[in-house]
Amino acid sequence: MAAVLLRRLFTSEFLDFYKELPQESQAQFLQQILLGVQQEVTPNLRRKICEVVAEVARNLIDEDGNNQWPDFLQFLFQCANSPSAQLQESALRIFASVPSAFGNQEQNYLELIKQMLAKSLEPTADVEVRFQAVRAVGAFILQHDKEKEAIVFKQFSDLLPRMILITAESIEAQDDQSLLKLLIDMTETCPKFLRGQLEVIFEMCMKVFSSPDIEDTWRHLVLEVMVSLSENAAAMVRKRADKYVTALIPLVLQMMTDMDDDEEWAISDVVIDEDNSDNNVIAEASLDRLACGLGGKTVLPQVMAVLPSMLAHADWKQRYAALMAISAIGEGCHKQMETMLDQIMSGVLNFLRDPHPRVRYAACNAIGQMSTDFAPTFEKKFHEQVIPGLLSLLDDVRHPRVQAHAGAALVNFSEDCPKHILTRYLDGIMLKLETILNSKFKELVEKGNKLVLEQVVTTIASVADTCEKEFVAYYDRLMPCLKFIIQNANAEDLRMLRGKTIECVSLIGLAVGREKFITDAGDVMDMLLKTHTEGDLPDDDPQTSYLITAWARMCKILGKQFEQYLPLVMGPVMRTAAMKPEVALLDNEEVEDIEGDVDWSFINLGEQQNFAIRTAGMEDKASACDMLVCYARELKEGFADYAEEVVRLMVPMLKFYFHDGVRSAAAESLPYLLECAKIKGPQYLEGMWNYICPELLKVIGTEPEADVQSELLNSLARCIETLGRNCLSDDDMKQVLEFISKFMDEHFERAGKRLLARNEEDYDDGVEEELAEQGDTDTFLLSKVVDIIHALFVTYNAQFLPYFDQVATHFIKLLEPSRCWSDRQWGVCVFDDVIEFCGPDSAPYQQIFTPALLQYVLDKTPEVRQAATYGCGVLGQFGGEQFAVTCAQTIPLLVQVINDPKSRETENINPTENAISAVTKILKYNKSALNNIDEIISVWFSWLPVVEDNDEAPHVYNYMCELIQANHPVILGANNCNLPRIVSIIAQAFATKVVEPLSDVGSRMLNIVKQVESNPEVFQACAAMLNAEQQHALQEAYRELATGPTQQSV
Repeated sequence: MAAVLLRRLFTSEFLDFYKELPQESQAQFLQQILLGVQQEVTPNLRRKICEVVAEVARNLIDEDGNNQWPDFLQFLFQCANSPSAQLQESALRIFASVPSAFGNQEQNYLELIKQMLAKSLEPTADVEVRFQAVRAVGAFILQHDKEKEAIVFKQFSDLLPRMILITAESIEAQDDQSLLKLLIDMTETCPKFLRGQLEVIFEMCMKVFSSPDIEDTWRHLVLEVMVSLSENAAAMVRKRADKYVTALIPLVLQMMTDMDDDEEWAISDVVIDEDNSDNNVIAEASLDRLACGLGGKTVLPQVMAVLPSMLAHADWKQRYAALMAISAIGEGCHKQMETMLDQIMSGVLNFLRDPHPRVRYAACNAIGQMSTDFAPTFEKKFHEQVIPGLLSLLDDVRHPRVQAHAGAALVNFSEDCPKHILTRYLDGIMLKLETILNSKFKELVEKGNKLVLEQVVTTIASVADTCEKEFVAYYDRLMPCLKFIIQNANAEDLRMLRGKTIECVSLIGLAVGREKFITDAGDVMDMLLKTHTEGDLPDDDPQTSYLITAWARMCKILGKQFEQYLPLVMGPVMRTAAMKPEVALLDNEEVEDIEGDVDWSFINLGEQQNFAIRTAGMEDKASACDMLVCYARELKEGFADYAEEVVRLMVPMLKFYFHDGVRSAAAESLPYLLECAKIKGPQYLEGMWNYICPELLKVIGTEPEADVQSELLNSLARCIETLGRNCLSDDDMKQVLEFISKFMDEHFERAGKRLLARNEEDYDDGVEEELAEQGDTDTFLLSKVVDIIHALFVTYNAQFLPYFDQVATHFIKLLEPSRCWSDRQWGVCVFDDVIEFCGPDSAPYQQIFTPALLQYVLDKTPEVRQAATYGCGVLGQFGGEQFAVTCAQTIPLLVQVINDPKSRETENINPTENAISAVTKILKYNKSALNNIDEIISVWFSWLPVVEDNDEAPHVYNYMCELIQANHPVILGANNCNLPRIVSIIAQAFATKVVEPLSDVGSRMLNIVKQVESNPEVFQACAAMLNAEQQHALQEAYRELATGPTQQSV
């Protein structure tokens, strides 16, 4: 016990007491603990003493890697070379606990370390010595970064065969699982180190996994080895271990059938969470991971080869497992399964009528999962079969688990189902759901059963969310019952039901709209607030998250009217958002004590140290942060009194590394909070920004997750646009330019690594998919960096140019023809901003952007063409006379884009309409170098209408109105013969909603139509050319213009 306590003391407070000891006492202390290792004591005590020595050695390596205990290293080698097996084992145990013991001198000792370990791995060595040597080699390899330390991997690779052989011996003995667990750690951290023994490892693992008589925990561990390798070294496994994967998948599918017959399962009203150590649960999770890791090309054929026989099997467990397998592989095999959905669904649908309830449950599960994985294609293709099939299972009153799961599958289906499809079935769905709601409510009162009732409330909410206003017809029948549940379901066992009903009511309110919901809104808010005014809810109360999200929906519905409730709701929301996680630093033994607790997560820090965090409540914290974002966004100045308090909460949470969602919400909140604070005056706003800015700039450079980093970059861009010019000091601007430069360097470096990866020996289609995903992530981040450049140009205009000069080379590099299309797209976008916001002052860069625009207008990629055509337009609009000749040069290229036979296809429409807008802007603003203006106008008129691009359409139609009002002969035609076509163009613009009737250009267009109407004979000829949709659009535009206030155009 003394050794245990001593080690724990050293772990947390060693330096505090050690440095207080006199030097002589320090030396004596170090000598005594080394002597302790050499004494004859019990194996358990020896192990504890070794841990104490390791902890001291770890603490005596300074930050620069200097080992301040040289006697320790000498002692280590002496013990390793001792004839005593106990001392050899002790040396290896200590080294395994502190593999960094050699500090910055490690390179000098590499050969000696290897010799020590190799000798201990020899067959002649003691069994315990050999086992401990494997742990020591593993620990040493694990502490080396796989990229930077390739030399260590190479130098120690010849020890691997002995390590695997000894690991196999430990499996054979079935006594000590630590070597197998070490192998799992290595598959996660350094899988490429295992390359040379990959086939041997799979052979060893398959031998164990295929033997049902071996204890399950061993089979689980070897399965984990194979699955982890498939995740972390997928290409290597596909290339070198394909035959083992082919044999493994059928075995995994059979393990999924290993379940108990439980006759009570389907009729139970209480769902007990599955045990994560059950064979079928582990097998299903493994199949999911294999599919995601190895990809559909490898996994799907193996699964499909086995499924037909399982689905046709007389044993319900086989049919159940086959259907659950379809659910499990959907994410990983998405691309391949999408092409064969008809074939898969023709099988699945039949099992909705299977005689065994658990098979029907699995069929619901497969349909629900595919509804999510393949949305909205799945919903569009199979609604005629799926909705009636699930509705029929909602009648399965004898089996509540099946009935509830049918409702859950309907939630998945309705969430992503196009509104116009779901509304066709709305009467049938709601008739069924209302009937169940009423019968199950009665059952709750009489018997206390609530499983199906909880689910049907959630299903109603989902259907309402999708159908929106169409749901109004059912509102009056549903709302009294739902309000009654909220008011009266106060017992502890009804908390989940009440929470789900709160969610349902708020979603229905959002769906039907303020006008319909307003009569109940006050009652609902009072009931929700009563929950908190009667006392704070416990941390684990399921109602908390439902309440917080419901309040946010009520905020959206009520708008400014919600402000009256802020004093009551802000307390609970702020408390939840401010919740601090429980964290601890634990050693390996302490982790083992609470490893099975699902409320805790662990991060291994190496060398016996683990960081533990209690994750329970973290989702509620993230949800509360999201709700604060919602309040700030929706209420604007109405939230001003809370802005400072929320900012002081959110800014520190930019570094809340325990939960990505919390950091993302914190970043998203900042521009909204600044907008709220504007009403309090410039001095207040400046103070808030001075608090935000340093922390925001700091975390952008250190954020480890790409998703959160993109949110941080977006936040900074929006803050700059919100605050306006001079919001950044010289130091701030310097920091911004530094991280832009750093990001761009890393962007090019990552692109270079992807290029190299395509030449590696394991490269295949699966690797290409992974590289493409990495490229997409990189492109998204690049777009956010470009957004910051955009914000700075929008805000500072030409004043930003001297700063831009410092990073311009990065964006010039993006324009190189050899770079990928997304680089070229965003490179062009940056110089579009240079032109648009600096106008004539952009001239110093004309030798860069002019050739790029002329070249990329005709690029084969639509996104690049769109960026370039937009650039031609802003050059015409803002460039000035000095660019007149360049503008004239772009005209024939733009005409070529527009006249291409495929120019109006979906993928090409945006660049095409940008090209039409570019010609418009050149004709309007920069036509001095054009010789054939009327000819160009005639061709331009033939290109109309534009129907897709809401940003560019106003430019085109404003210019058309100008030409019409100027009686331009080319537009009006001889004897105004073009008037029917003009009216048709205007009607189509309103029909496609690219122009709003209340905007300036919309009003001009309607006034032109009114002028035509003044001549009934001419207008009759015009009206005859309009289809029903265009006529309706014109009438609606007139009605909107008559009833609404005039707004400024975009």
